[in-house]
Amino acid sequence: MLKQEVIKKLKAGKIGVVPTDTIYGLVGQALNREAVETIYEIRRRSPDKPFIILISSIEELKSFGVNVSLEEKRFLGKYWPGAVSVILPCKYERLKYLHRGTKSLAFRLPKDKFILQILKETGPLVAPSANPEGLSPAENLKQAREYFGDKIFYYGRGRLQGAPSTLVSLNDGKVEVLRQGAVKVS
Repeated sequence: MLKQEVIKKLKAGKIGVVPTDTIYGLVGQALNREAVETIYEIRRRSPDKPFIILISSIEELKSFGVNVSLEEKRFLGKYWPGAVSVILPCKYERLKYLHRGTKSLAFRLPKDKFILQILKETGPLVAPSANPEGLSPAENLKQAREYFGDKIFYYGRGRLQGAPSTLVSLNDGKVEVLRQGAVKVS
């Protein structure tokens, strides 16, 4: 499968396992409610836990009703692009299927050229790790297929091992590290 096929499938609302900037992700279009709900179902994820959303530019935050202050932009500029996922307030009721009532969403602007090219064509993607909740993330497509079978498509680059993204909450300029991951945030 070629990258263009991946883009075409994602634009059509399909779900797939693809390499992200950290580990394999189970991805679908973030602004496609049906795709997001399908990922919750396939991954058997707790319905009250929002997914991380991959974006191709800081400007895409606006489509989620997220406005960042100058201080927050400075923080994002220091860690993006990179393996830091940042939780920001999102009050839009129409995006409840994404924020699951938390009124906040986690975003990451990846550094990896492959996933960035896909994001520029498809728009933002939800990208939880490629595993059912409670199991280890898939390190290769064989393991991902064992988890998800033929319900989705697969695109790989061999074995991917790595730490998940560092997860931080950014609220009114206050930074709180919730999960230390691939990048050290101080």
